[in-house]
Amino acid sequence: MSEPLAERMRPRTLDDYVGQQHLVGKNAVLRKMIDSGHISSFILWGPPGVGKTTLAQIIANKLDTPFYTLSAVTSGVKDVREVIERAKNNRFFSSQSPILFIDEIHRFSKSQQDSLLGAVERGIVTLIGATTENPSFEVIRPLLSRCQLYVLKSLDKDDLLALLQRAISHDIELKEKKITLSETDALLRYSGGDARKLLNILELVIDATGSDDIEITDDIVVNRLQQNPLAYDKDGEMHYDIISAFIKSIRGSDPDAALYWMARMIQGGEDPKFIARRLVISAAEDIGLANPNALLLANAAFDAVTKIGWPEGRIPLAEAVVYLATSPKSNSAYMGIATALQTVERTGNLQVPLHLRNAPTELMAQLGYHDGYKYSHDYPNNFVEQQYLPDEIKTQRIWHAQHSPSEEKQYQQMLKLWGDRYKD
Repeated sequence: MSEPLAERMRPRTLDDYVGQQHLVGKNAVLRKMIDSGHISSFILWGPPGVGKTTLAQIIANKLDTPFYTLSAVTSGVKDVREVIERAKNNRFFSSQSPILFIDEIHRFSKSQQDSLLGAVERGIVTLIGATTENPSFEVIRPLLSRCQLYVLKSLDKDDLLALLQRAISHDIELKEKKITLSETDALLRYSGGDARKLLNILELVIDATGSDDIEITDDIVVNRLQQNPLAYDKDGEMHYDIISAFIKSIRGSDPDAALYWMARMIQGGEDPKFIARRLVISAAEDIGLANPNALLLANAAFDAVTKIGWPEGRIPLAEAVVYLATSPKSNSAYMGIATALQTVERTGNLQVPLHLRNAPTELMAQLGYHDGYKYSHDYPNNFVEQQYLPDEIKTQRIWHAQHSPSEEKQYQQMLKLWGDRYKD
């Protein structure tokens, strides 16, 4: 039985590697490190199917150094120590340290991560970790501080189309067939930027035709996947589709759907802390100022899951899910910080107005720093109108209220204080 298409198409060199040009393109940081022949420990963070494992293997081949692989799902502290001992025995003077690649490093326990520290510090191994989760949540600080963090992006349309063309023209089996890609929208849509998923779908559709003369259209792809919707999800990539449905159900104020999608995640063995983190994000992004208590409850659910564990942790999670889904919604704070960041990117480092500047020295005071500042608490209702934004954008609106009952009070307060400036 032949290897799956995704494995047959796994790149062996950086020249064949698709995507992540910000890391491995000409003069990019990882490319220069690899070309120098010496790399330091790092962690690759990105969604499934963007080339984390492949990149680690290419690096090992390029440097011609021993390469060890551990899966955080199946390995324990004993396995880590055995690999480190083998790495010691394969360590040659003045050569690159053996590479230890740990897939799904976010699933390593604290004790497993602790067992790596000494070997990484002493250069016994060069650690390359791969994770789909934010390492700052799941990787212990001492280990994270000894590793660079590189973020991998979902593959864009051009990357995926290039991968499809390479597969049908270079794969040892597919190039023997006559394959025409008449339409690719469905292939790209179902893949979601995941190269492995894309190639799994392509292989599934081709195998289903039973012919050597194949025209691929959107209808053929959709019909095939409807007949066998899980076939292209061999490695659990549906994880991201379900969490998306979960968050959108909360945002859409449907507690039934939100509980259903959470049950799907629980049944599939999802990490409860992953679910809890998404609730905290949703409380801030989607409920926001319409019900500030939502963020407090989501944080409390996160703490409860951490303290009481599983399966009881599903109860505070369910409480938070229902509360968030049934709360009024506002994304004004989320939109406000997005607007502020866009403004900073557009305008650069504008000068702080003199009256807002700190004046810790006599010279600064003489230069006018702090001069003219009005202390709000010296005025009625603890407010006095003055300019707080830089001169160039002093009239720009950034936060726009959304008129839920809770946020309406804040909006009316701004109208009372600032008048027409805050009229929408």
